[in-house]
Amino acid sequence: MLQPVLLGLLAAFVGFASSFAVVLNGFTAMGATPEQAASGLVMLCLLMGLLGAGFSLVWRMPISIAWSTPGAALLATSGAPEGGFAAAVGAFLAASLLLILAGLWRPFARAVERIPPAIAAAMLAGVLLELCLAPVRAVGALPMLALPVVLAWAVMLRVQRLWAVPVAVLVAVGALVLGPGLPGGGAWQSPELTWVTPSFHWGAMVGIALPLFIVTMASQNLPGFAVLSANGYDIRMRPVFLATGAGSFLGGFFGGQLVNLAAITAALCAGPEAHPDPKRRWIAGVFASLGYLGFALISGVAASVVAAAPPLLIQAVAGLALLASLAGALSIALRDEAMRVPAIVTFVVTASGLNVGGIGPAFWGLIAGAGLMLLLRKNL
Repeated sequence: MLQPVLLGLLAAFVGFASSFAVVLNGFTAMGATPEQAASGLVMLCLLMGLLGAGFSLVWRMPISIAWSTPGAALLATSGAPEGGFAAAVGAFLAASLLLILAGLWRPFARAVERIPPAIAAAMLAGVLLELCLAPVRAVGALPMLALPVVLAWAVMLRVQRLWAVPVAVLVAVGALVLGPGLPGGGAWQSPELTWVTPSFHWGAMVGIALPLFIVTMASQNLPGFAVLSANGYDIRMRPVFLATGAGSFLGGFFGGQLVNLAAITAALCAGPEAHPDPKRRWIAGVFASLGYLGFALISGVAASVVAAAPPLLIQAVAGLALLASLAGALSIALRDEAMRVPAIVTFVVTASGLNVGGIGPAFWGLIAGAGLMLLLRKNL
């Protein structure tokens, strides 16, 4: 019994510590106030905990729900939309409705699944590039703060890869304590939810909602299903899409973005490390979910630390967390030689920061790459 409990709590710690900086950075880039960013983080933790525990208990399977880390990276690199964070929340709600639509109408889900993996991965890589450059820039601009973080990450990659980013986060916090200090002395703050009245702008709908939905489906939900299937668990897509879509819609009014099936933490909970008996691994899913509910209690502290830290240092930590995702996305994007040129066009346009008519670069990268793919179809 102890083994799945410990693995579940470990999965929650790794999932939270390795990417909460990415999530908060995304909210801030969208124009969220510190209170709104903290509220969004609290709501995401609550949704992850409640939905994950519910699925694990009902299905007796190790179901892990996570926030969309690639989606957070998309927000961090897209820039605040016209209308500010209220418009971003409107985009979160629209993306949630697309998730619900994928659950209700199977042809729509199949259409999303048919997006060429090379194009979807290239768009994701373009989204991630800017943040993944941040560690290098931070070392140049803030060597006394950033260099220990990067070195700790590199050493832990050699010692225990799973702990590399959490240790980097701890070193960053230590650097802040020894330097400018933590806000309020790092005292505990009660979590609070802040209502955000959404506004709806065309640019945010097209430039944020659609790419957010696509990267969440392509880089989180579909790999999450694959991880569970590889470990012998056959789950139905429809209930997952409906529940995460509805939960994300509710969470959007409090600043949250999308939640989805986990991939990395799903592998921890669903693999043999959690328990030799696959029928007992659901316990790991439940305790991972309980761990996220616990992290909701400290989300206010985490948000205040991130808000007080030099932005470039937080971007550096986020970039370290996303380097593996960037490598994986580029590998998929360039795997098929016939698709390399459309994929690289998608990557370049997305990474360029192009903004036309208030619509961000991820959308234009997708359009450019898909358009070139269709133009060259006879050669593909």
